[in-house]
Amino acid sequence: MNSPQIEDYRFGHIVIDGEPYDKDVIILPDGVRGGWWRKEGHALHPEDLDAVFEAAPEQLIVGQGAYRRMAINPETEAALQEAGIEVIAADTEEACRCYNELREQNHVAAALHLTC
Repeated sequence: MNSPQIEDYRFGHIVIDGEPYDKDVIILPDGVRGGWWRKEGHALHPEDLDAVFEAAPEQLIVGQGAYRRMAINPETEAALQEAGIEVIAADTEEACRCYNELREQNHVAAALHLTC
């Protein structure tokens, strides 16, 4: 099975495998979880990534928003490191490019904040 592919991203909107999403998303190797909601809007906590921990990807690409407003909490970084998941964080546009480059080679996931 091919990992989902990001076809388009612009502020507040993303298209993955032909499906448009207007709310934050998590992309896992086996599909997309739309409407991703976090404990705190602009902070990433470990419990926000339960599906990612379950999927156990090699890498997690975090799209922190167009202006990188979503911070990754230190406890989240520690939990991901302990799980053996490498984190690559960037603004969401760059994160989308990075995810698409890695999706064919690695077992990768993405957590994407689509707005600020």
